Amino acid sequence: VQLQASGGGLVQAGGSLRLSCAASGRTFSTYYIGWFRQAPGKERDFVTAITRGGSSTMYADSVKGRFTISRDNAKNTVYLQMNSLNPEDTAVYYCAASSSYGRSPANYNYWGQGTLVTVSS
Repeated sequence: VQLQASGGGLVQAGGSLRLSCAASGRTFSTYYIGWFRQAPGKERDFVTAITRGGSSTMYADSVKGRFTISRDNAKNTVYLQMNSLNPEDTAVYYCAASSSYGRSPANYNYWGQGTLVTVSS
């Protein structure tokens, strides 16, 4: 599966953005999808993940209550709605696909190219 993330940009603190992760291939619905982010000079961190049918999700504590992941398997797309953004959310955001459900980047075999989110104070 090939993934392409989009929707990043510059937003003021308190604002919102919606990221999209579009996938190619007819097997999209068989993959768990995760979002990760990497700030300059830092490791790539888990943000959120969703099960294959979209019935279950998990979030990092730092984004819980502010971010929402969803997926539309008919459109081969996963979304990340980000609200109440703050400067600490500034990072390159990556979507990734895995055959297992988890928080570790090592579990994910396929990665998109990343989209930059910058939150100004």
